[in-house]
Amino acid sequence: MSSEKAVGALRLVLKTGALVFGLSAVILALLPRFFTDLLGLPGSLELDWAMRMIGITLVALAGNMYGVSTRGAERAVLFSARVMQFSAGGLGVLTLLIPATINWFVTLYAFVGFGFSACYTIFLLKVKRK
Repeated sequence: MSSEKAVGALRLVLKTGALVFGLSAVILALLPRFFTDLLGLPGSLELDWAMRMIGITLVALAGNMYGVSTRGAERAVLFSARVMQFSAGGLGVLTLLIPATINWFVTLYAFVGFGFSACYTIFLLKVKRK
């Protein structure tokens, strides 16, 4: 795979990640208790508030990921991919460390984080250093 194709693949991963985070943001902002119930966390007004704050923050992240994927220069794509490589892997680890019983949704959510981190890693390794 050429370096140019690897960067194109990273753009697609960033764009797909923006969609996933965007959907998560909407659910967190509008239906935080639904999300915490899926995670097996006990609901509370305080946790609902925190989930809404995370949702609004994810709007910014999703927007930036989409903007970089569609309009960013190669260096910006590579930088964002490295940041997201670390962040997606961290999301997977933190999801598995949830202070609740691990259920199907927790496993799926962690798998999504690890999956994105793996994609970033694979395509970053295919980019030729200049």
